[in-house]
Amino acid sequence: MSTLAAPASDALRWTLIDSWTIARAELLHWVRNPSLIASSVAFPVMFVLLFGFVFGSAIAVPGGGDYREFLMPGMFAQAMVNGAAATVAVVAANRALGVTDRYRSMPVARSAPLIGRSLADMVGSVLDLVVLVACGLLVGWTTRTGLLPTLAAVGLLLLLRFAMIWVGIFLGLLVSQEAAGLAWAPLFPLTMIANTFVSPDQMPPVLGTLADWNPISATVTATRQLFGNPGVELTAATWPAQHAMLLAVLWPVVIVAVFLPLAVRRYRRTSR
Repeated sequence: MSTLAAPASDALRWTLIDSWTIARAELLHWVRNPSLIASSVAFPVMFVLLFGFVFGSAIAVPGGGDYREFLMPGMFAQAMVNGAAATVAVVAANRALGVTDRYRSMPVARSAPLIGRSLADMVGSVLDLVVLVACGLLVGWTTRTGLLPTLAAVGLLLLLRFAMIWVGIFLGLLVSQEAAGLAWAPLFPLTMIANTFVSPDQMPPVLGTLADWNPISATVTATRQLFGNPGVELTAATWPAQHAMLLAVLWPVVIVAVFLPLAVRRYRRTSR
């Protein structure tokens, strides 16, 4: 029994080592290019300032409350989703520049490049979230429920980002480097037709229904609850809003279940 288990454990060990080696290389490239760091945080920070100070005074929060506290959970979720555009761009560039082929020619685990990419993006996402939280605190946002609910909210945000990483990896393996530059285009309406900036009740009926069932809305509603921020009115809410905690877990799990196998299959076909 032990003789059969040893090779499997060794394979897992080397897969993890190879994955972290590739992730570290990607992170070093990121650190050595400060413009990449600046561009990844500049857009969400600009949105915080724009909506928090320019449009915020004209937008009412359902049930009352400060709009900036209502806004920030939506901004956190939007940043996690928009990070998929960066994933698409990097994966497509690596494929076009031959980096993916070099990984294939090296004695590394076959799954290591994909796992390494996801690890690097998760580390970058934590940094993005830290910057956004600091920005939110500066404009008046706060969490009101204690440490454990706050950590649970952060966990849901990172779970959403993890799901979007695999969407980004799949699309990056599918499109050209030139087309990857437009990856943000479908993400923009996805994050806008949600409860990120306004309640779905304030939208036209069709858009409000789409916003209710948007996976981003589930994460935003759940994090607003966990942070103790305004905008959560369960008494008059729809079914998705009433079950936001459940959907905030189920939606990312479903997305990963769909796109992780698609990304792996696409990578294997690309490797031929």
